[in-house]
Amino acid sequence: MGNYLITVAVNIAVFSLLALSLNIIIGYAGQSMMGHAAFFGIGAYTAAILTNKGVNFWLALLVALVISGTLGAIIGVISLRLRDDFLAITTIGINFVLVAMFQNMKLFGGSLGMAVKPLILFGKRATAIHFLIILLILILLVCMLIRKMNRSWFGLALASLRGDEGAAQSFGVNTSQYKILAFIIGTSIAGLTGGIYAHRMTFIFSSSFAFVVSISILSMVVVGGVGTIRGPLVGAILLGAAPELLRFADDYRMILYGGVIVLMMRFQPQGLLGENSFVMNKIEKYIIPLLKRKGGESNA
Repeated sequence: MGNYLITVAVNIAVFSLLALSLNIIIGYAGQSMMGHAAFFGIGAYTAAILTNKGVNFWLALLVALVISGTLGAIIGVISLRLRDDFLAITTIGINFVLVAMFQNMKLFGGSLGMAVKPLILFGKRATAIHFLIILLILILLVCMLIRKMNRSWFGLALASLRGDEGAAQSFGVNTSQYKILAFIIGTSIAGLTGGIYAHRMTFIFSSSFAFVVSISILSMVVVGGVGTIRGPLVGAILLGAAPELLRFADDYRMILYGGVIVLMMRFQPQGLLGENSFVMNKIEKYIIPLLKRKGGESNA
């Protein structure tokens, strides 16, 4: 039971990182991104190929991050000419193209998938708990990065870009630069996560990075709350644990995810814990004052 829970926790941690990285692009920069799993896959296959050839795991992760970020920069450049639905459709197409490459090219193992050299730490094969610790450290670092980003000029520029790109340009904000930077940061984190995922699984298939995975990541961001740190984390926990709790409805998981997105966008577009969401309003109205009151009583 303990190993099972750790395995589920590792899976949730992986999707937490992916949700946080996607949120940088869609939540803070306001760009349409529907193919995030493609960069997850690029990182996974890059790190797997390198370590299979004898490259150090940590160096392979760095290369996976750089390659994913470079391709993300290309998408950022594309986003300068495409917006909204057109950009979303383009990223969906890129996801399908890359998955087709993973599935049909010998370099990526083709349809049979690719075995990945196990990670060795301190002379022993890394266990699930080792990967969980690595992922939790990365989640903390990414949260700190986003927090610092939000308090900087970069965060203000992204907020203006998300609100009204034309107005941001009129005030001298280089919107092209910040769009590309947002894509680079988001896709780099996704690639890094992919490299860790590949070595945790020790065998990867193209289907692990298909469009349905992109929809799952997007669902986590939307359900939790776009444009916040807490939102993607809560969304990843809820939807990451859902397959384990709803195994009887596994064949209908994508229908459930799609239905959740539609309902959230219709009745609660801010997500469960987004700014001015129903849940956050109740927390701020009842729970936070109660905690402050109890804190004051304990100090007294």
